Amino acid sequence: MKKVVKTIYQAISIIIIITLLYAIFQATLQRNWTIIFTCILTLILVVSPYVFSKQRRIKLPTEIELIIVLFIYASLFLGEVHNFYQAFWWWDILLHTFSAIIFGFVGFTILYFMYNKQKIVGKPWAIAIFAFTFAIAIGAIWEIFEFSMDSFFGLNMQKSGLIDTMWDLIVDAIGALFSSTIAYIYLKTKKTIIFDGIIKTLKKENPKNFK
Repeated sequence: MKKVVKTIYQAISIIIIITLLYAIFQATLQRNWTIIFTCILTLILVVSPYVFSKQRRIKLPTEIELIIVLFIYASLFLGEVHNFYQAFWWWDILLHTFSAIIFGFVGFTILYFMYNKQKIVGKPWAIAIFAFTFAIAIGAIWEIFEFSMDSFFGLNMQKSGLIDTMWDLIVDAIGALFSSTIAYIYLKTKKTIIFDGIIKTLKKENPKNFK
């Protein structure tokens, strides 16, 4: 799995760099710097999970790390640079739904890690609520990010403005509710197909923290 992730990382980075170089060439002729900025921003965000795991010495499950990278790539690079948002009406809904589910899993993973280290004590419903609110918070931060990009750099990430933002948050809530419900079931029964694999990978990637 690690080799597959590494290959995907490299492929995405190469695609972004090639597009960036082409955009620089085009910008010298058309004075359009938006694509250059978006490519650079995408490249920075794509490598950020890897940098975070190295500095914090906490390795997220490879599957979650890969999905986060793919979300950033699909949202910024495909969505903005290649206009997938305009080409496919369902693109934004799809990304927000799956991102909320994944960030709900991330919130649960973080709390489970701290729970295992005995840094916190909490009941299953409290941990599930944290996973839910964590995913919603990430969704809200992303909406602030979209608003900032539109306001300061002239992008069109919000599309229809307030309506787009509210529907994004509603979809985020649905995805977060799904992942937090699965988290609750796992904590109560220790038997869910999704979290079984995530927790096993988490323990394998962080052996010193799960003795």
